[in-house]
Parts: sequence; structure tokens; C-alpha cells
Amino acid sequence: MDVDIISEEENPMLHRTDVTFELSHEDATPERLQVRDSLAAKLNKDADEVVIRKLDTKFGMRKTVGQAKVYDTADYAREVEQDHMLERNKIGAEDEAEPEAEEA
Repeated sequence: MDVDIISEEENPMLHRTDVTFELSHEDATPERLQVRDSLAAKLNKDADEVVIRKLDTKFGMRKTVGQAKVYDTADYAREVEQDHMLERNKIGAEDEAEPEAEEA
């Protein structure tokens, strides 16, 4: 899977960079977490700092266009992003807090 950055736009108020990228892949559309890890490696960031918002593959094509938010730290990601996006991208302290709530 090859990742090419199409555009990057700084958003200093939210401590993030909005990234649009294109993937070239041989098989089916890669999973969100695979894409997140590849994009994080390309940008020299930790995987918890990258939130994949959208992946769009046209039928029959082997290219996917995606949008991601790349935060300065994982804490900023947890503060700003909606819970369902954090859950989809497997980010956060929410995973650690849930088992305690279930026991009570």
C-alpha cells in the first residue's frame, strides 16, 4: 500500500493538521487501522495522534482518497474528536475506563 499526501492544512486552534491523502492498493480497500498506521509512519507521528475521518474508494478502482486529522498529541485528539471517531480509530483512555464502569 502506497500513501501519497495530496494536501495538508494547518489548524493551530485545534492543534492539528488536516490531511488529504491517496492510497494505491493491490487488493480490497485496506482496513482503517492499517491506513492509520501507514499514514502515521509516513508523517513520523504516533498512531494515536492520527484520526482517519473518511475513506472513499470508487467501485473497481485500486485507489482510495481519504481524509485524516493529525494532532500534535494524543491528548488533543481525545479532547477534540467525537467519541465514535475515537472508537473507530481505537484511540484513547475510554478503552481503559469502560471495564471499571461495567463492574460497578
